[in-house]
Formats: sequence, structure tokens, C-alpha cells
Amino acid sequence: MTKIVYNACYGGFGLSDKAVQRYSDLTGLGLTHHKPYLLGHWELPNGDYWYDTDLSRSDPILVQVVEELGEEANGDYAKLAFREVEPGTKYRIDEYDGMESVMTSDEYVWSVA
Repeated sequence: MTKIVYNACYGGFGLSDKAVQRYSDLTGLGLTHHKPYLLGHWELPNGDYWYDTDLSRSDPILVQVVEELGEEANGDYAKLAFREVEPGTKYRIDEYDGMESVMTSDEYVWSVA
């Protein structure tokens, strides 16, 4: 099964600083905190910004970080959880006010023109 990380509360997906640092360590990205007073501003060695919201939610390293850290992986407005799906399953993350759900293509009712 493939694990997908999503935010299970109102607020929004986000990783804690500890989780971002662990992700950086595991991937070798070399991230540094750019402006600590701004949420989510991490910088790559080349000066580009890096955002946790750009991660694939099925990224195995992201899954590992959230499993290792548990609640400590949660960003300020997040409660991270997993949904497991069969490998190769098409999915998308639906969101309302920051609360997310993982939806697969067979869970939608499709109209035909």
C-alpha cells in the first residue's frame, strides 16, 4: 500500500521546523531557515525558496518523516494523517478551510456529456 499524507483538521497542511529539518537531512537538500519570523520560508543552497506545500504527498521521505516524528511533524495549523491506497491509484487531495481529504477517482460520481 502507498501512504499519502494529508491534513486532518481545519487550518492547513504544513510541516513543523523539526520535520522540515529532518526532511532536509534525509534528502540532502541542505535547507536553511531564511526568515524565522515568516512561516515556511526555507532556502536551498542556491538561494531559491523551498516550500513544504510543494511536496508530493506520497513522497516516501515525507511519509517517513511524519511516521518518525508523529505529532511533532505537524505544522502550526496542521494535524497530519495518512491514507493508504493501492500503488498506482489516481488520487487528489480535496480541501475545505485547510481540512483535507484524499479522494480516489473511483470515489467520485462522474457525469458524461
